[in-house]
Amino acid sequence: MRAVMVLFDSLNRKFLPPYGADWVHAPNFARLAQRTVRFENCYAGSMPCMPARRELHTGRPNFLHRSWGPLEPFDDSVPELLSENGVYTHLVTDHPHYWEDGGATYHNRFDTYEFFRGQEGDAWKGHVADPDVPDSTRRVRHALWRQDLINRQYLQNEADHPQTLTVDAGLEFMATNRGEESWMVQIECFDPHEPYFSYREYRRHYESLDQPGASNTDWPDYKRTDEAPEIIERTREEYAALLSMCDASLGRILDRFDEEDLWEDTLLMVCTDHGFLLGEHGWWGKNIQPWYDENIHTPLFIWDPVSKVAGTTSDELVQTIDLGPTLLDLFGVDRTERMQGRSVLPVIREAAGGHDSAMFGSFGGHVNVTDGRYVYMRAAADQQNQPLYEHTLMPTHMNSRFTPGELTAAELVPAFDFTRDVPLLRVPGSAFGDPGSFGTVLFDLERDPEQERPLLDDEIELRMIGLLLEAMRANDAPPSQYERLGLPATGPADAGHLLARAQHDRYLAALEPLPSPEEFPADRPGVRTPIAELLRRPETRVVLEEALGPVVDRIAAQTGSSTLLDLAPFTPALRAAALRRIDAALDAAV
Repeated sequence: MRAVMVLFDSLNRKFLPPYGADWVHAPNFARLAQRTVRFENCYAGSMPCMPARRELHTGRPNFLHRSWGPLEPFDDSVPELLSENGVYTHLVTDHPHYWEDGGATYHNRFDTYEFFRGQEGDAWKGHVADPDVPDSTRRVRHALWRQDLINRQYLQNEADHPQTLTVDAGLEFMATNRGEESWMVQIECFDPHEPYFSYREYRRHYESLDQPGASNTDWPDYKRTDEAPEIIERTREEYAALLSMCDASLGRILDRFDEEDLWEDTLLMVCTDHGFLLGEHGWWGKNIQPWYDENIHTPLFIWDPVSKVAGTTSDELVQTIDLGPTLLDLFGVDRTERMQGRSVLPVIREAAGGHDSAMFGSFGGHVNVTDGRYVYMRAAADQQNQPLYEHTLMPTHMNSRFTPGELTAAELVPAFDFTRDVPLLRVPGSAFGDPGSFGTVLFDLERDPEQERPLLDDEIELRMIGLLLEAMRANDAPPSQYERLGLPATGPADAGHLLARAQHDRYLAALEPLPSPEEFPADRPGVRTPIAELLRRPETRVVLEEALGPVVDRIAAQTGSSTLLDLAPFTPALRAAALRRIDAALDAAV
């Protein structure tokens, strides 16, 4: 038996023809659906990239205890377990986060691996001189953006693109080992993650991308969609063009399955880590806003060579935590007692049931649960979003180590039930986004599949809280998470724990459009004045500190020449009412 896992990053299921996107050129995804079981209710879990990969290895959620970070010393690893049981594992990827501080323990769990350089802002080619800067709609032009402009100079031919090279290497491994048994290869493509850099062959399918003289729109900021409608549509088509390139890569893998009849003895799994908001709900990206369907409800296709079930769909509820146990099951390797995921092969072979509920979220953000119909997004009980702690023995962030300043408050705390009697460092943590600004919200996907009409139903909310508590307790969530969310650590929830109705106005306010700059005078200190200038004046600095808290200096260092109006699209905290209130306070201060 053999297995091929094809993992694309940031794959929005609503852009795939098998899930209804008839305008996207992706014939090989349609072809894939005819050869596999397509899952209608697959959800990601721990977000975003590396937390999701930790789930692939460990078969359990991690976002309640830890933000983005490496595998921990006590973690299980599915590729390592397979290797220990005689299954050769190989990784081919162009995903640069594996080689950063926060991902450096994952690829070494495979027997062998290959990495191809150049995606996003991968620190690849060294140019001291700044590159030529194109006309672009992007506002945050950080070091990653600069490096990507350099990297692209070496990717002018599709044959040199890291996605192409990754699939080349995967096909090479499959050819080299065609006569061997017991292997698994993970072909992992960073695309269609932003930036959406693709080629004429794929861009030609989308009308707006052929317009000469248009600004570069292939890397949206993580922010509100305040661009003109034609810019929004063009950016969506940039994503679609890169997805079409991914589709062509998928077609090469399907061709190999056809040519060598790998359907007889090789499992094929095509999946993603999460999706991406492309203007839906008024936002680009992920992390800041709640985990809407476009980001968390993911595509999944599986060909099982034993049952040979093809061209069908499954409505059973499955998750990322199930994918590793599925591979273990295929090769007859038992999952560990710490794994909460379970194989989906019985769902395919025996029409077995899936999960009753699925929990998902990101560290310090909303903690969410779905039963397949209702989605409950639980925000913090108050806007301070505390207490919040990292629990780790690997104190690294995405691309840096924890600083000595962060670790001065660290303390050693007792083991959790999944850490094999190993105590951990508990370190004060912080969230990437601002869940308090959105509040708690409940949706009925059956009646409101686009999640446009929040549901206020105390009975349903209380039932969903019960499912959430079951999942949190099964995951041995730290006591601080119950306190942060205003939930009982033991016993059932009651009417006193409901939040959706109490925080409903907060959610609606987060969706309000931002005011026009013309609403505010420009001839006095206000929201149209550079932030750095406001901080230099003691009387206006006090206003900013009261409005934004102690982060104002960090904001100024990153966006000093920007105004609060410039900053507002990037954070839900600076909603329309807040901007008007701050502007009035700044006027009064002077």
